[in-house]
Amino acid sequence: MISFLFSSLALVFWCIVPLWRLIAVPSAPQVFNDPIHGHIELHPLLVRIVDTPQFQRLRHIKQLGGTYLVFPGASHNRFEHSVGVGYLAGSLVQALNERQPELLISKQDILCVQIAGLCHDLGHGPFSHMFDGMFIPKVRPEMNWKHETASVQMFDHLVKVNNLEPVMEKYGLSLPGDLIFIKEQIAGPLDNIASGSKWPYKGRSEEKSFLYEIVANKRNGIDVDKWDYFARDCYHLGIQNNFDYHRFLKFARVCDVKGKKHICTRDKEVGDLYDMFHTRNCLHRRAYQHKVGNIIEVMITEALVKADPHIQIRGSSGKMYKMSEAIEDMEAYTKLTDHIFEQILYSSNPELSEAQAILQNIICRQLYKCVGQTTPETQLNWSSEVANSKPHGTEVDLQPEDFVVSVIYMDYGMKDKNPINSVHFYCKNDPNKAIKIRKNQVSKLLPERFAEQLIRVYCKKTDERSLEAAKKYFVQWCMNRNFSKPQDGDVTAPELTPLKRDWQTDDDDSDEGGRGSRLPVNGERSVKTNLFNAQ
Repeated sequence: MISFLFSSLALVFWCIVPLWRLIAVPSAPQVFNDPIHGHIELHPLLVRIVDTPQFQRLRHIKQLGGTYLVFPGASHNRFEHSVGVGYLAGSLVQALNERQPELLISKQDILCVQIAGLCHDLGHGPFSHMFDGMFIPKVRPEMNWKHETASVQMFDHLVKVNNLEPVMEKYGLSLPGDLIFIKEQIAGPLDNIASGSKWPYKGRSEEKSFLYEIVANKRNGIDVDKWDYFARDCYHLGIQNNFDYHRFLKFARVCDVKGKKHICTRDKEVGDLYDMFHTRNCLHRRAYQHKVGNIIEVMITEALVKADPHIQIRGSSGKMYKMSEAIEDMEAYTKLTDHIFEQILYSSNPELSEAQAILQNIICRQLYKCVGQTTPETQLNWSSEVANSKPHGTEVDLQPEDFVVSVIYMDYGMKDKNPINSVHFYCKNDPNKAIKIRKNQVSKLLPERFAEQLIRVYCKKTDERSLEAAKKYFVQWCMNRNFSKPQDGDVTAPELTPLKRDWQTDDDDSDEGGRGSRLPVNGERSVKTNLFNAQ
C-alpha cells in the first residue's frame, strides 16, 4: 500500500514538474553564432521576439538593398544586423552599469535597451532604404514617411498579435511605460512636444537621459546601430573597417553636462572617433552610393512604381492594399519584402509587362549608363536642363525623359556640421568632468568641410551614339551651370572643355618636387595660352 502511494505521488510529481518549470523558471539565454560578434547570448524575451513572423520577415530584406547586385558578398539581411544591434545595445548598457553602479541602471532598463536595439529596423521595406528614400516619395509625395515610423507600428503589431505583453510582464517589464520607452529609443519622442518643454520623453526621466543615446543617438550619431553596420557591411563588402567599437566600450562612461547625463569617452579617443565618421563616409562613397548600385535602385524603383497599381496584398480583415498602401496596415506590410522583385518578374499578369521589362534589363545588366558626375551648389529641374544643353555640332537630340539625374548627399552624419563638436570627453585626472575637444586641438589634417552634394547623370539610351552625345550634353550643362569639371571631361568632350577658362590647369601643377607650375622657356607657350588663342 505504501509503495503504491509513493508510486502515485512520483507519477503526479513528474507530470507537474514540466508545467511548473514553464510557468516559474525563465528559460536560459539562447546562443547565436554571429560572424561579426562571435557567440552571443540573447535574453529569452528577445528570443521570443525573434521567433515571430514580424521579425523573421527581416531575413528577406537585404541590408544594403541593390548594392548586393554590385558587391556579390553583400547578401546579408536586416535580420542579422538587428540581432547584432540588440547584442551591442546590451553590451554598452551593461558596461556602463558595471563601471558606474551609481547610475542605478535596472534590469528593466537593460532589457528595454536590448529590445529597442533588436527591433529598431522592423519597419524597413523592400530593399531597405530604397523603399522609404525613393519608392514612397515617388508614389506618395504628400507623406513624410520614414522606416522608423513603421518600426514603431510594427513593434506594436508584433506585441499584440503574438500576445507578448504577459511574457514581458513575466520578465519584469512594467507596461505600458516600458513599451513607450522602447519605442522612444527607436523613433524619438512619440508625441508633439510643446515649445519650452524641457524633457520630451515619457519612458524614462531626465536622470536616465543617457539611455536614449545607445540605440539611435540623435545628439552626435555615435550609437550601436552604426557600430554593427560598420563591422558587418565592411565584412561582407570586403572593405577595411578602421573603427573598433571594443575600445569605446572600454572607455565609455556617463558624465553630467549642464544638468543632463550624457555618454562620454576618453579624450585620447577623439582621433578614433574621427576615423569612425571617416569610415562612414568611405562606405557611402565606395559602396552605398556606388554609381552602378544607385542606378539599379533607380530602375527597381521605376519598376515598383509601374507595378504598384497592379499588386494587391491582403491585410487585416481581408482588406486588399497596393504596395504603396501597405505601410498603413502592418499585417499587409509584414508580407512585403524583397520577394516583390521575383513576384513581378515572373508574374503572368500582362499589366505588369512594363515593370517586368525593367527588371529583366537589370537581370541582363542592361542598365542605364552614367555619363558623368559633378558637384553642384543649388537644385533645380535638372533633367530638363541637361536635355536643353545640346552642344553646338552635336547631331543627336536627347529629351528630358532620356536622362536620370541622381542627387547624392555625402556627410559625416550631421549634414554640414562636425559631429565631434557634439561629443563630450573626459580626462584621466577627472573622469567625472565633461569637456569638449575642438578640431584644431586634434590635427591640422582633418577635413575642413563635413558635407558635399554630388550629381550623377545617367542616360537611358545605351547605344554608343546616344551615350557619346549624352556625355557631351553633360559637359555642356556643367559649363552652363558653372559646376565642377567632370573628371573625364577632357576625354569625352575635348572640343568643349577648353572653352571654360576656370577649368584649365597646367599639367605640372602638382610636380613631385612641390615646385608648382613650371614657367615656359624661350620658344614655348603654355598649353592654356594655345587653347585660348585658338578660340
